[in-house]
Amino acid sequence: MNPSFLTLQHIIQSRRTTKPPRMNGRYIPDDQMKELLSLADWAPTHGHTEPWRFVVYAREKVNDFCRTHAELYRSHTSPDKFLEMKYEKLLHMGDHASHVIVAYMQRGELPKIPALEEIAATSCAIQNLLLGATALGISSYWGSGGMAYHPVMKELLQLREEDTVLGILYLGYADTPEPTGKRITPLEEKVRWM
Repeated sequence: MNPSFLTLQHIIQSRRTTKPPRMNGRYIPDDQMKELLSLADWAPTHGHTEPWRFVVYAREKVNDFCRTHAELYRSHTSPDKFLEMKYEKLLHMGDHASHVIVAYMQRGELPKIPALEEIAATSCAIQNLLLGATALGISSYWGSGGMAYHPVMKELLQLREEDTVLGILYLGYADTPEPTGKRITPLEEKVRWM
């Protein structure tokens, strides 16, 4: 088997979700973060629209973002739906993360390209970043909770109506490895050969 394929296969099959509280607070060097963002930039893109965008929070800005995120939840959730436990979770989500990245799709100016394709391209960019993190021994979590998909998050980031937040990425290091991965449904049930 081709060694490059085996390396790529190992990275893809080793990628795991690590909950941010399991991270240890060690800082990811800036040059590695730039390399990860550079990998993200090589996602496939229809019409060269390159719709992926990343807002990166590092050092004390991680806690600033988490505090703002928690306050957005408090101020935009009706009292009957507000959960103090969820507020605290959002507030402390980045306590041990090195970086928080809000990933979003910036809608291109080519109306012939469906928004779905722009979302798919941005998702590929996120996956590139996550796989690069795995290759560097960096733990990651792609979160969609809290106010990630709420219009108020777009407001905070000064996005346009047609732009779409795809998630909040938490990156850092963990002291213990994640368990071996698994798939519930056999591949044979997901593929039809014609």
